Amino acid sequence: MLREDAPQPTLTATECADLIAGCHTDPHALLGPHPLPGESGLSVVRALLPDAEAPFLLCENQPRVLYPLHWVHNGGLCETRVIGQPESLRYRLSATEHGRTWTFEDPYAFAYSIFGDQDCHLFAEGNHYRIFEKFGAHVRTVRGVSGVNFAVWAPNARRVSVVGTFNEWDGRRHPMRLRPGSGIWELFVPGLGEGDLYKFEILPRNGPLFLKTDPYAFHTETPPGTASVVYDPAGKHQWRDGEWMQRRAGAKAWERPVAIYEVHAGSWRHRPDGGFLSYRDLADQLIPYVLEMGFTHIEFLPLAEHPYGPSWGYQISNFYAPTARFGKPEDLMELIDRCHQHGIGVILDWVPAHFPKDAHAMAWFDGTHLYEHADPRQGEHPDWGTLIFNYGRHEIENFLIANALYCLENFHFDGLRVDAVASMLYLDYSKKDWIPNKYGGNENLEAIEFIKHTNAVVHAQHPGVMMIAEESTAWPNVSRPTDHGGLGFGFKWNMGWMHDVLFYLQKAPVHRRHHHDKLTFGIVYAFNENFILSLSHDEVVHLKKSLLGKMPGTEREQFANLRLLYAFMYGHPGKKLLFMGGEFGQPSEWNHDAELEWGLLRKLPHQCLQRFVADLNRLYRQEPACHQVDFRGAGFEWLDAGGAETNVLAFLRKARDPRETMVFVLNFSDQARKHYRIGVPFPVEYRELLNSDAREYGGSGETLAGKRIMAEEVSSHGYAFSLVLNLPPLSAVVLKPAPLVLE
Repeated sequence: MLREDAPQPTLTATECADLIAGCHTDPHALLGPHPLPGESGLSVVRALLPDAEAPFLLCENQPRVLYPLHWVHNGGLCETRVIGQPESLRYRLSATEHGRTWTFEDPYAFAYSIFGDQDCHLFAEGNHYRIFEKFGAHVRTVRGVSGVNFAVWAPNARRVSVVGTFNEWDGRRHPMRLRPGSGIWELFVPGLGEGDLYKFEILPRNGPLFLKTDPYAFHTETPPGTASVVYDPAGKHQWRDGEWMQRRAGAKAWERPVAIYEVHAGSWRHRPDGGFLSYRDLADQLIPYVLEMGFTHIEFLPLAEHPYGPSWGYQISNFYAPTARFGKPEDLMELIDRCHQHGIGVILDWVPAHFPKDAHAMAWFDGTHLYEHADPRQGEHPDWGTLIFNYGRHEIENFLIANALYCLENFHFDGLRVDAVASMLYLDYSKKDWIPNKYGGNENLEAIEFIKHTNAVVHAQHPGVMMIAEESTAWPNVSRPTDHGGLGFGFKWNMGWMHDVLFYLQKAPVHRRHHHDKLTFGIVYAFNENFILSLSHDEVVHLKKSLLGKMPGTEREQFANLRLLYAFMYGHPGKKLLFMGGEFGQPSEWNHDAELEWGLLRKLPHQCLQRFVADLNRLYRQEPACHQVDFRGAGFEWLDAGGAETNVLAFLRKARDPRETMVFVLNFSDQARKHYRIGVPFPVEYRELLNSDAREYGGSGETLAGKRIMAEEVSSHGYAFSLVLNLPPLSAVVLKPAPLVLE
């Protein structure tokens, strides 16, 4: 039975025009079911169906009645009158569009909101730490109907619509409702589910329509595609790392061994066909390798979605979505879970300092400078061609803090290495033209408060997590608690140590005596912060040469120098980080488009260096003196810091138990130092724990006979006892008092 009555339209011409033009911020007030004034028991149902043919309405409680929808505006607005009250109507719409007839639930029949007043209040003040549960695309069931609730923050837009394959990417079909006073647009679209592609179509105050990907999307298309993908992370992965997480919460990372293997997931290794390894492939191949090498942690370069591969992940378009290049979010969860089950921690490189200008992403998001500062003197990084977050806007602060918590909670990351902190702290960072703060200084006061807020919240909600700053200046108290005047990080990369030591080692040995202070100066400030000694990806790109390529001399001397560098690094106070490829001496710079040069491991020098790094890691993990008192002067003592002419350096590392003391003696000269006397604290026999010149590491094999030497009662270096060592060129020896054997 078909009803064909076509009464007069119930909307004014102005209301129709506003709706069609996208000027109406509350489409639910006009579309969907509404009471019909003066007509008891009747409702009017309006729908916006551009390009539809012969649309009609079907009522659940009137299965034999079809209500045709009559056009009231040539922009696609139609309506019909239906028997029943709006709150009790259960109906669907049907239409033929683009040659396809389909029947669907009316989105505007659902006056549903995922946001409460408290959500809006907390978001506006920057304290809604779980805002990712509200914004974005969330699968929901409303009144027994499944669908997706979309929400986005675009306070300056005239209209926002959700578009996708489900509506032919036509923004006229699904305009969203603006929640007054919040800038939040929202719409529940029934019938959609996981896997549907979507974007937001935005009509700005000035200018033409444009599309934006969802800043809160949990999943995206694989680049070069830029659409967001509806994805529900809940229940996708059954975690099996409960023991690890419980142990982590009570651990004191600053007293434990931390040897980090820094990895770019797209170039560590490739598939035989040259394609990327997936997250699960990495779990199969990377975990056994890291275990074999003895590293305690893996640190991944940024894994959030990024359109430009050569940015190495540092120009992020979707902060909540792991890049789809390597699989789905649950695949990343599986990788991290398996790392934990094998005793390996996982750190994520997190980038809250900037974001790219790509048109589909966050730049100029609602037709205004929403996420970034409007003034380019504050809002742009001229060196990087990227935009700077407006940290003074609470909603942006909330976006970033919640993102950090989302990564830690949903993916169980054990730490965040925060990139480019110095660029956040200083308003004049790498800028000729900049705006001082309200006191006339160059400190970015809003960014400082954001950093402190983030660290305080993360440490409170996820005890045991490592917050690591890549901060390259002398800003004080970076790794000190916020309630003690610090920025609240747990650790800081020691960029000064790295630059000094690499500068020294790149010099030919004959010239090193003029730069001996480059080796010793690091101890002057070593205990001012909780440092991580980093030999990262940044040191092996942009014509800087690889670590092996930086070393002077013949190939044999280059490898000896590199072993010496690693021995000094592992003996020096501070946690450790080494970028992939450095462990086997890749001679060429890192190429993000290619896998590491694994074929080199068929050559003995590279095999030997790899074995040395593995043994160094095991020594570091086994010996408390190497890591237990890293951040206090009590854990270190110079034995011989003044050997500029001999290029010899000697020091003690100490644990809480004096019997665990270790002696490091390093010869940075290309000449052997025969009968070199060094003072030691105990009148006992000393064991050789490691010698970089051992034959198995590619050296000459001139190690201690029997691996032991007895201290002599001859005073040296302030001690009553001493050892006499033969130090081969470019070598390091590590000694430890032998345990007493009771007769």
